[in-house]
Amino acid sequence: MKCDFSADRVLAVVAHPDDAELFCAGALARARRDGASIAVCVLCQGDKGQPDPPIVELASVRRGEMQEAAALLDAELFWGDIPDGQLADTPETRALLLEIFRQFQPTLVLGHAAEDYHADHRAASALTEAATWFAASRGHVTTSPPLAAPPALWWMDTITMTAAEPSLYLDISEFVDLKRAMLDCHRSQLARGESDDFSPLLEHVERLYQTRGAQSGVAAAEAFRPHTAWKRLAAW
Repeated sequence: MKCDFSADRVLAVVAHPDDAELFCAGALARARRDGASIAVCVLCQGDKGQPDPPIVELASVRRGEMQEAAALLDAELFWGDIPDGQLADTPETRALLLEIFRQFQPTLVLGHAAEDYHADHRAASALTEAATWFAASRGHVTTSPPLAAPPALWWMDTITMTAAEPSLYLDISEFVDLKRAMLDCHRSQLARGESDDFSPLLEHVERLYQTRGAQSGVAAAEAFRPHTAWKRLAAW
Protein backbone atom coordinates (compact mmCIF):
# COMPACT_ATOMS: atom_id res chain seq x y z
CA MET A 1 0.00 0.00 0.00
CA LYS A 2 1.30 3.43 -0.96
CA CYS A 3 0.52 6.63 0.93
CA ASP A 4 -1.87 8.90 -0.94
CA PHE A 5 -1.83 12.51 0.23
CA SER A 6 -4.36 13.83 -2.27
CA ALA A 7 -6.93 14.75 0.38
CA ASP A 8 -4.40 16.16 2.83
CA ARG A 9 -3.05 19.47 4.01
CA VAL A 10 0.54 18.85 5.09
CA LEU A 11 2.44 21.28 7.32
CA ALA A 12 6.11 20.87 8.25
CA VAL A 13 7.09 22.67 11.47
CA VAL A 14 10.85 23.22 11.51
CA ALA A 15 13.22 25.20 13.67
CA HIS A 16 15.39 26.88 11.03
CA PRO A 17 15.50 27.77 7.35
CA ASP A 18 17.03 24.68 5.59
CA ASP A 19 15.65 22.10 8.08
CA ALA A 20 12.80 21.18 5.74
CA GLU A 21 15.34 20.50 2.98
CA LEU A 22 17.21 18.13 5.27
CA PHE A 23 14.32 16.12 6.66
CA CYS A 24 11.07 16.37 4.73
CA ALA A 25 11.26 18.25 1.40
CA GLY A 26 10.80 15.00 -0.48
CA ALA A 27 7.69 14.12 1.49
CA LEU A 28 6.26 17.58 0.89
CA ALA A 29 7.01 17.33 -2.83
CA ARG A 30 5.37 13.92 -3.01
CA ALA A 31 2.29 15.24 -1.19
CA ARG A 32 2.16 18.20 -3.57
CA ARG A 33 2.34 15.86 -6.56
CA ASP A 34 -0.65 13.96 -5.16
CA GLY A 35 -2.63 17.20 -5.01
CA ALA A 36 -2.21 18.06 -1.33
CA SER A 37 -1.83 21.59 -0.01
CA ILE A 38 1.60 21.96 1.62
CA ALA A 39 3.25 24.51 3.87
CA VAL A 40 6.36 25.04 5.98
CA CYS A 41 6.44 26.87 9.30
CA VAL A 42 9.94 28.13 10.18
CA LEU A 43 10.00 29.02 13.87
CA CYS A 44 13.47 30.60 14.19
CA GLN A 45 15.14 33.44 12.31
CA GLY A 46 18.33 31.54 11.50
CA ASP A 47 20.24 34.60 12.71
CA LYS A 48 23.03 32.81 14.56
CA GLY A 49 24.35 30.50 11.81
CA GLN A 50 27.03 32.90 10.62
CA PRO A 51 29.60 31.99 7.95
CA ASP A 52 33.08 33.51 7.99
CA PRO A 53 33.14 36.38 7.15
CA PRO A 54 29.80 37.12 8.84
CA ILE A 55 26.77 38.36 6.91
CA VAL A 56 25.09 41.62 7.86
CA GLU A 57 21.35 41.15 8.54
CA LEU A 58 21.68 37.38 8.32
CA ALA A 59 18.09 36.78 9.44
CA SER A 60 16.81 38.77 6.45
CA VAL A 61 19.17 36.94 4.10
CA ARG A 62 18.03 33.56 5.35
CA ARG A 63 14.38 34.53 5.04
CA GLY A 64 15.01 35.34 1.38
CA GLU A 65 16.82 32.02 0.88
CA MET A 66 13.90 30.14 2.44
CA GLN A 67 11.43 31.98 0.23
CA GLU A 68 13.42 30.88 -2.83
CA ALA A 69 13.40 27.28 -1.67
CA ALA A 70 9.69 27.28 -0.83
CA ALA A 71 8.90 28.72 -4.26
CA LEU A 72 10.59 25.70 -5.88
CA LEU A 73 8.34 23.47 -3.79
CA ASP A 74 5.28 25.68 -4.33
CA ALA A 75 4.73 25.66 -0.57
CA GLU A 76 3.07 28.26 1.63
CA LEU A 77 5.38 29.75 4.27
CA PHE A 78 4.72 30.70 7.88
CA TRP A 79 7.22 32.41 10.19
CA GLY A 80 7.77 32.34 13.93
CA ASP A 81 10.53 34.97 13.76
CA ILE A 82 12.12 33.85 17.03
CA PRO A 83 15.89 34.41 17.44
CA ASP A 84 18.00 31.26 17.31
CA GLY A 85 18.66 29.80 20.74
CA GLN A 86 15.59 31.43 22.27
CA LEU A 87 12.93 29.00 21.09
CA ALA A 88 11.06 27.50 24.04
CA ASP A 89 7.72 25.93 24.86
CA THR A 90 6.05 28.96 26.42
CA PRO A 91 2.43 30.17 26.39
CA GLU A 92 3.40 32.84 23.87
CA THR A 93 5.05 30.46 21.39
CA ARG A 94 2.25 27.93 21.82
CA ALA A 95 -0.29 30.63 20.94
CA LEU A 96 1.78 31.62 17.90
CA LEU A 97 1.90 28.05 16.58
CA LEU A 98 -1.74 27.41 17.42
CA GLU A 99 -2.76 30.37 15.27
CA ILE A 100 -0.60 29.10 12.39
CA PHE A 101 -2.20 25.65 12.67
CA ARG A 102 -5.66 27.17 12.68
CA GLN A 103 -4.89 29.33 9.67
CA PHE A 104 -3.52 26.48 7.55
CA GLN A 105 -5.74 23.71 8.99
CA PRO A 106 -3.34 20.77 8.49
CA THR A 107 -4.46 17.17 8.43
CA LEU A 108 -0.84 16.00 8.81
CA VAL A 109 2.01 17.72 10.63
CA LEU A 110 5.70 16.83 10.24
CA GLY A 111 7.80 17.76 13.27
CA HIS A 112 11.31 17.43 14.68
CA ALA A 113 12.13 14.36 16.71
CA ALA A 114 12.33 14.92 20.47
CA GLU A 115 15.75 13.19 20.46
CA ASP A 116 17.31 15.61 17.96
CA TYR A 117 20.80 16.99 18.63
CA HIS A 118 19.87 20.68 18.40
CA ALA A 119 18.18 22.51 21.30
CA ASP A 120 16.00 24.53 18.91
CA HIS A 121 14.88 21.32 17.21
CA ARG A 122 13.95 19.77 20.56
CA ALA A 123 12.04 22.90 21.55
CA ALA A 124 10.24 22.86 18.20
CA SER A 125 9.34 19.21 18.82
CA ALA A 126 7.76 19.98 22.18
CA LEU A 127 5.83 22.91 20.74
CA THR A 128 4.60 20.87 17.79
CA GLU A 129 3.42 18.02 20.01
CA ALA A 130 1.48 20.43 22.23
CA ALA A 131 0.03 22.44 19.35
CA THR A 132 -1.33 19.39 17.51
CA TRP A 133 -3.46 18.75 20.57
CA PHE A 134 -4.49 22.23 21.64
CA ALA A 135 -5.25 23.46 18.10
CA ALA A 136 -8.55 21.61 18.36
CA SER A 137 -9.34 22.87 21.86
CA ARG A 138 -12.04 25.55 22.11
CA GLY A 139 -10.61 26.65 25.44
CA HIS A 140 -7.36 27.82 23.81
CA VAL A 141 -8.44 31.01 22.10
CA THR A 142 -6.56 32.59 19.19
CA THR A 143 -7.68 34.84 16.34
CA SER A 144 -8.77 31.89 14.18
CA PRO A 145 -11.30 29.27 15.30
CA PRO A 146 -10.13 25.86 16.58
CA LEU A 147 -9.62 22.90 14.27
CA ALA A 148 -12.35 20.31 14.05
CA ALA A 149 -9.87 17.61 15.12
CA PRO A 150 -6.16 17.36 15.95
CA PRO A 151 -3.97 16.67 12.89
CA ALA A 152 -1.94 13.50 12.61
CA LEU A 153 1.72 13.96 13.58
CA TRP A 154 4.82 12.32 12.13
CA TRP A 155 8.25 12.78 13.69
CA MET A 156 11.02 13.45 11.17
CA ASP A 157 14.45 11.83 11.02
CA THR A 158 17.55 13.19 12.76
CA ILE A 159 20.76 14.26 11.07
CA THR A 160 22.69 11.26 12.44
CA MET A 161 19.74 8.85 12.19
CA THR A 162 20.12 8.07 15.89
CA ALA A 163 16.55 8.72 17.05
CA ALA A 164 14.17 5.85 17.68
CA GLU A 165 13.90 3.51 14.71
CA PRO A 166 11.57 4.92 12.02
CA SER A 167 8.50 2.93 11.14
CA LEU A 168 7.50 4.69 7.91
CA TYR A 169 9.63 5.24 4.81
CA LEU A 170 8.56 7.43 1.89
CA ASP A 171 10.10 6.84 -1.52
CA ILE A 172 11.36 10.25 -2.67
CA SER A 173 13.59 9.01 -5.50
CA GLU A 174 11.93 11.21 -8.12
CA PHE A 175 12.31 14.31 -5.93
CA VAL A 176 16.03 14.15 -5.11
CA ASP A 177 16.92 16.82 -7.68
CA LEU A 178 14.27 19.14 -6.24
CA LYS A 179 15.49 18.50 -2.70
CA ARG A 180 19.03 19.41 -3.72
CA ALA A 181 17.90 22.47 -5.68
CA MET A 182 16.08 23.69 -2.59
CA LEU A 183 19.20 23.18 -0.51
CA ASP A 184 21.23 25.17 -3.05
CA CYS A 185 19.06 28.19 -2.21
CA HIS A 186 20.59 28.30 1.28
CA ARG A 187 23.85 29.87 0.17
CA SER A 188 24.68 31.40 3.55
CA GLN A 189 24.68 27.96 5.15
CA LEU A 190 26.44 26.15 2.34
CA ALA A 191 29.24 28.69 2.85
CA ARG A 192 29.72 27.28 6.36
CA GLY A 193 30.77 23.85 5.07
CA GLU A 194 34.41 24.34 6.02
CA SER A 195 33.71 25.80 9.47
CA ASP A 196 34.82 23.91 12.58
CA ASP A 197 31.36 24.40 14.15
CA PHE A 198 29.44 23.09 11.15
CA SER A 199 29.54 20.38 8.49
CA PRO A 200 28.65 20.16 4.79
CA LEU A 201 24.88 20.17 4.38
CA LEU A 202 24.89 18.33 1.07
CA GLU A 203 26.78 15.40 2.61
CA HIS A 204 24.16 15.14 5.34
CA VAL A 205 21.28 15.29 2.88
CA GLU A 206 22.77 12.65 0.61
CA ARG A 207 23.66 10.35 3.51
CA LEU A 208 20.14 10.56 4.89
CA TYR A 209 18.18 9.84 1.73
CA GLN A 210 20.65 7.22 0.46
CA THR A 211 20.79 5.32 3.75
CA ARG A 212 17.05 5.38 4.31
CA GLY A 213 16.60 4.39 0.67
CA ALA A 214 18.95 1.43 1.04
CA GLN A 215 17.09 0.31 4.15
CA SER A 216 13.74 0.39 2.36
CA GLY A 217 14.76 -0.90 -1.06
CA VAL A 218 14.56 2.29 -3.11
CA ALA A 219 17.08 4.82 -4.41
CA ALA A 220 16.13 7.55 -1.93
CA ALA A 221 13.78 7.76 1.02
CA GLU A 222 12.80 9.96 3.95
CA ALA A 223 11.98 8.26 7.24
CA PHE A 224 9.32 9.14 9.82
CA ARG A 225 7.73 7.84 13.02
CA PRO A 226 3.99 8.42 13.40
CA HIS A 227 3.20 9.83 16.84
CA THR A 228 1.03 7.20 18.51
CA ALA A 229 -0.60 9.43 21.11
CA TRP A 230 -4.39 9.47 21.22
CA LYS A 231 -5.88 11.52 18.36
CA ARG A 232 -2.45 12.22 16.85
CA LEU A 233 -2.40 8.94 14.92
CA ALA A 234 -4.42 8.43 11.74
CA ALA A 235 -4.84 5.69 9.15
CA TRP A 236 -3.73 6.24 5.51
